[in-house]
Amino acid sequence: MSAATAAMITAVVGVLGTLFAPVVTSRVAKRQRAEERRVEERRRHFEERRTAYTSMNRATRHFHTLLKDALHRMRDGVYTDEDRAGLEEGRRDYRDSYAEAQMIVPDAVLAASRRLNVILAGVDAALKRVDRGLPRDGETAERLLLELGAADPELTAMHHVMRQDLGAPGRSAAEDA
Repeated sequence: MSAATAAMITAVVGVLGTLFAPVVTSRVAKRQRAEERRVEERRRHFEERRTAYTSMNRATRHFHTLLKDALHRMRDGVYTDEDRAGLEEGRRDYRDSYAEAQMIVPDAVLAASRRLNVILAGVDAALKRVDRGLPRDGETAERLLLELGAADPELTAMHHVMRQDLGAPGRSAAEDA
Protein backbone atom coordinates (compact mmCIF):
# COMPACT_ATOMS: atom_id res chain seq x y z
CA MET A 1 0.00 0.00 0.00
CA SER A 2 1.36 3.37 -0.94
CA ALA A 3 1.67 6.32 1.39
CA ALA A 4 -1.04 8.16 -0.52
CA THR A 5 -3.51 5.27 -0.11
CA ALA A 6 -2.69 5.01 3.56
CA ALA A 7 -3.20 8.74 4.00
CA MET A 8 -6.49 8.53 2.10
CA ILE A 9 -7.75 5.66 4.27
CA THR A 10 -6.67 7.50 7.41
CA ALA A 11 -8.50 10.62 6.27
CA VAL A 12 -11.71 8.67 5.48
CA VAL A 13 -11.60 6.86 8.84
CA GLY A 14 -11.04 10.19 10.60
CA VAL A 15 -13.97 11.82 8.82
CA LEU A 16 -16.25 8.82 9.48
CA GLY A 17 -15.18 8.80 13.13
CA THR A 18 -15.99 12.49 13.42
CA LEU A 19 -19.38 11.99 11.74
CA PHE A 20 -20.40 8.91 13.72
CA ALA A 21 -19.15 10.00 17.16
CA PRO A 22 -22.30 12.04 17.94
CA VAL A 23 -24.51 9.15 16.76
CA VAL A 24 -22.70 6.68 19.00
CA THR A 25 -22.74 9.12 21.91
CA SER A 26 -26.47 9.70 21.39
CA ARG A 27 -27.23 5.96 21.36
CA VAL A 28 -25.22 5.37 24.52
CA ALA A 29 -27.01 8.25 26.25
CA LYS A 30 -30.43 6.90 25.18
CA ARG A 31 -29.59 3.47 26.56
CA GLN A 32 -28.45 4.99 29.84
CA ARG A 33 -31.65 7.04 30.16
CA ALA A 34 -33.77 3.98 29.37
CA GLU A 35 -31.95 1.97 32.03
CA GLU A 36 -32.38 4.80 34.54
CA ARG A 37 -36.14 4.84 33.77
CA ARG A 38 -36.34 1.07 34.30
CA VAL A 39 -34.51 1.35 37.62
CA GLU A 40 -36.76 4.21 38.72
CA GLU A 41 -39.87 2.26 37.67
CA ARG A 42 -38.74 -0.78 39.68
CA ARG A 43 -38.04 1.44 42.69
CA ARG A 44 -41.47 3.09 42.34
CA HIS A 45 -43.24 -0.29 42.16
CA PHE A 46 -41.28 -1.49 45.18
CA GLU A 47 -42.29 1.63 47.15
CA GLU A 48 -45.95 1.20 46.12
CA ARG A 49 -45.94 -2.41 47.31
CA ARG A 50 -44.20 -1.53 50.56
CA THR A 51 -46.71 1.27 51.24
CA ALA A 52 -49.62 -1.05 50.42
CA TYR A 53 -48.19 -3.79 52.65
CA THR A 54 -47.69 -1.37 55.52
CA SER A 55 -51.24 -0.07 55.24
CA MET A 56 -52.71 -3.52 54.79
CA ASN A 57 -50.73 -5.02 57.67
CA ARG A 58 -51.64 -2.16 60.02
CA ALA A 59 -55.34 -2.18 59.09
CA THR A 60 -55.58 -5.99 59.28
CA ARG A 61 -53.92 -6.20 62.68
CA HIS A 62 -56.02 -3.30 63.98
CA PHE A 63 -59.27 -4.90 62.77
CA HIS A 64 -58.21 -8.22 64.29
CA THR A 65 -57.54 -6.52 67.62
CA LEU A 66 -60.85 -4.64 67.50
CA LEU A 67 -62.72 -7.89 66.81
CA LYS A 68 -60.97 -9.61 69.71
CA ASP A 69 -61.67 -6.71 72.07
CA ALA A 70 -65.33 -6.56 70.95
CA LEU A 71 -65.78 -10.28 71.55
CA HIS A 72 -64.22 -10.04 75.02
CA ARG A 73 -66.44 -7.08 75.88
CA MET A 74 -69.51 -8.84 74.46
CA ARG A 75 -68.70 -11.98 76.45
CA ASP A 76 -68.34 -9.86 79.60
CA GLY A 77 -71.60 -8.00 78.91
CA VAL A 78 -69.98 -4.56 78.54
CA TYR A 79 -70.14 -4.13 74.75
CA THR A 80 -71.21 -0.52 73.98
CA ASP A 81 -72.26 1.62 71.06
CA GLU A 82 -68.81 3.21 71.19
CA ASP A 83 -67.28 -0.26 70.74
CA ARG A 84 -69.59 -0.91 67.80
CA ALA A 85 -68.64 2.39 66.15
CA GLY A 86 -64.92 1.74 66.65
CA LEU A 87 -65.21 -1.74 65.21
CA GLU A 88 -67.12 -0.44 62.18
CA GLU A 89 -64.49 2.24 61.57
CA GLY A 90 -61.74 -0.38 61.82
CA ARG A 91 -63.62 -2.66 59.42
CA ARG A 92 -63.96 0.15 56.86
CA ASP A 93 -60.27 1.02 57.16
CA TYR A 94 -59.39 -2.66 56.70
CA ARG A 95 -61.71 -2.98 53.68
CA ASP A 96 -60.27 0.15 52.07
CA SER A 97 -56.63 -0.88 52.51
CA TYR A 98 -57.46 -4.39 51.25
CA ALA A 99 -59.17 -2.92 48.16
CA GLU A 100 -56.21 -0.63 47.42
CA ALA A 101 -53.73 -3.47 47.84
CA GLN A 102 -55.64 -5.69 45.41
CA MET A 103 -54.59 -3.35 42.60
CA ILE A 104 -50.87 -3.49 43.45
CA VAL A 105 -49.77 -6.61 45.28
CA PRO A 106 -48.77 -9.94 43.72
CA ASP A 107 -51.00 -13.02 43.77
CA ALA A 108 -49.09 -14.73 46.61
CA VAL A 109 -49.87 -11.84 48.96
CA LEU A 110 -53.48 -11.70 47.81
CA ALA A 111 -53.90 -15.42 48.44
CA ALA A 112 -52.54 -15.06 51.98
CA SER A 113 -54.72 -12.03 52.65
CA ARG A 114 -57.83 -13.77 51.26
CA ARG A 115 -57.42 -16.67 53.70
CA LEU A 116 -57.20 -14.17 56.53
CA ASN A 117 -60.09 -12.11 55.17
CA VAL A 118 -62.38 -15.16 55.18
CA ILE A 119 -61.76 -15.60 58.91
CA LEU A 120 -62.05 -11.93 59.85
CA ALA A 121 -65.17 -11.32 57.75
CA GLY A 122 -66.82 -14.49 59.08
CA VAL A 123 -66.16 -13.57 62.71
CA ASP A 124 -67.31 -9.98 62.09
CA ALA A 125 -70.57 -11.14 60.51
CA ALA A 126 -71.21 -13.63 63.33
CA LEU A 127 -70.40 -11.01 65.97
CA LYS A 128 -73.01 -8.73 64.43
CA ARG A 129 -75.60 -11.52 64.46
CA VAL A 130 -74.87 -12.29 68.12
CA ASP A 131 -75.01 -8.58 68.95
CA ARG A 132 -78.44 -8.28 67.27
CA GLY A 133 -79.70 -11.29 69.19
CA LEU A 134 -79.91 -13.41 66.03
CA PRO A 135 -77.05 -15.90 66.42
CA ARG A 136 -76.88 -19.06 64.37
CA ASP A 137 -76.64 -22.37 66.18
CA GLY A 138 -73.68 -22.36 68.53
CA GLU A 139 -72.62 -18.77 67.82
CA THR A 140 -71.46 -17.19 71.03
CA ALA A 141 -68.79 -14.63 71.84
CA GLU A 142 -66.71 -17.40 73.44
CA ARG A 143 -66.90 -19.62 70.35
CA LEU A 144 -66.14 -16.70 68.04
CA LEU A 145 -63.02 -15.92 70.08
CA LEU A 146 -61.85 -19.45 69.34
CA GLU A 147 -62.62 -19.02 65.63
CA LEU A 148 -60.75 -15.71 65.63
CA GLY A 149 -57.73 -17.58 67.00
CA ALA A 150 -57.44 -19.21 63.57
CA ALA A 151 -56.52 -15.79 62.20
CA ASP A 152 -53.24 -15.65 64.15
CA PRO A 153 -51.29 -18.10 61.96
CA GLU A 154 -52.81 -16.52 58.85
CA LEU A 155 -51.65 -13.08 60.02
CA THR A 156 -48.16 -14.48 60.45
CA ALA A 157 -48.28 -16.16 57.04
CA MET A 158 -49.45 -12.97 55.31
CA HIS A 159 -46.76 -10.95 57.06
CA HIS A 160 -44.13 -13.51 56.01
CA VAL A 161 -45.21 -13.45 52.33
CA MET A 162 -45.13 -9.64 52.31
CA ARG A 163 -41.64 -9.52 53.83
CA GLN A 164 -40.44 -12.19 51.43
CA ASP A 165 -41.73 -10.21 48.45
CA LEU A 166 -39.92 -7.11 49.69
CA GLY A 167 -36.69 -9.06 50.11
CA ALA A 168 -36.61 -8.61 53.89
CA PRO A 169 -34.49 -11.20 55.69
CA GLY A 170 -36.55 -14.10 57.02
CA ARG A 171 -36.80 -15.17 60.61
CA SER A 172 -36.04 -18.60 61.88
CA ALA A 173 -38.78 -21.02 62.89
CA ALA A 174 -37.79 -20.53 66.55
CA GLU A 175 -38.47 -16.79 66.26
CA ASP A 176 -41.93 -17.42 64.76
CA ALA A 177 -42.88 -19.75 67.63
